[in-house]
Amino acid sequence: MNARELRELSLEELTDKHKQFKEELFNLRFQHAIGQLGNTGRIGEVRKSIAKVLTVMREKEIGLKRPV
Repeated sequence: MNARELRELSLEELTDKHKQFKEELFNLRFQHAIGQLGNTGRIGEVRKSIAKVLTVMREKEIGLKRPV
């Protein structure tokens, strides 16, 4: 999900996305620890997605308007 798509979501939806990504990251880390994770690059993708969600949430909180 890119930042443009995230900016179209409400704060509640962003909070839900954040929870989903955190759960996925936990599961990926667990799978990696027990040796069942095939695509280790997914961990980095999820971490970046979490950062994007948090950035957009902060933008909305402070009222920052980004050009579309």
